Amino acid sequence: MPDLNKYIDLIKSGDIVAFPTETVYGLGADAWNPAAIKKIFELKGRPADNPLIVHISDKNQLNDFVAQIPDSAQKLMDAFWPGPLTLVFKKKPAVLDLITGGLNTVALRIPDHSLAIELISNTGPLVAPSANKSGHPSPTKAAHVLSDFGADFPVIDGGATEIGLESTVLDLTAKVPAILRPGKIGVQEIGNVLGIEIEAGSSQTEKTEIPKSPGQKYSHYKPKAEVYYGDISNFEKNTLYLVQRERIESSKNVINYSGDLELLSQELYDRFRQTDIKGFKAVSIESIEDYCYQYPSLYDALLNRIEKATGK
Repeated sequence: MPDLNKYIDLIKSGDIVAFPTETVYGLGADAWNPAAIKKIFELKGRPADNPLIVHISDKNQLNDFVAQIPDSAQKLMDAFWPGPLTLVFKKKPAVLDLITGGLNTVALRIPDHSLAIELISNTGPLVAPSANKSGHPSPTKAAHVLSDFGADFPVIDGGATEIGLESTVLDLTAKVPAILRPGKIGVQEIGNVLGIEIEAGSSQTEKTEIPKSPGQKYSHYKPKAEVYYGDISNFEKNTLYLVQRERIESSKNVINYSGDLELLSQELYDRFRQTDIKGFKAVSIESIEDYCYQYPSLYDALLNRIEKATGK
């Protein structure tokens, strides 16, 4: 297990540290230090109106950020925290506009990763967008972070992330709770906990609007290579293929997932990065529609990331 002392000291001194969560690696900065938060925007090339998620290690820390905690939030936190669910609340006035994009809402979660919890327990709450250059595929390995920011960048190496896709973002400030960004925890699981029907809110925001959640407005998740999604009939040497049909054997440019959407989600961003490293001109992802009932939440999340990578 890595020694976190030097990373804790870096954050307390106003620097930025990349750290693992169960979803993707995050780029952490003290949530009460505006200079440190500005470094994140500058380092990532992140638009100022793209809000940040605050990562906490204890539910009691919500009180410093949230104006009111509804009963629905308590139920969801009991069911899914720590875990890949981000909740959007009405914020307290003291919360920095840098975090919220100037909105009156703030997004928070407790990550389900021992290194992340230990780090935040010693530093206090951290804003932590994905630890990549804006527009690049999110990092699921420490090597991805170093590829974007250089070999000397401070990153806590926790190995490959377990889920590989960003957290679900649920807006609790709407009349009916709405998912702003799909993730591993989906409409059905949330609805079962709350006893109501949850809306699959729009994952897109108009160019003139400030998004409530990361992933709504700007280009994300895309490698340099072109990304295609759908049925595959012809195979070319300069394309990486991610397929589902069991009768197709894996090879140098064909990876067969045989309908295992959990493994595909874990590896998707790494495959995107490998596409560029190995010089493929394109990556073609075979339709995952046949597995939508077996993996309903992951299906929605994967399709969201794939479609954004294709430019849709």
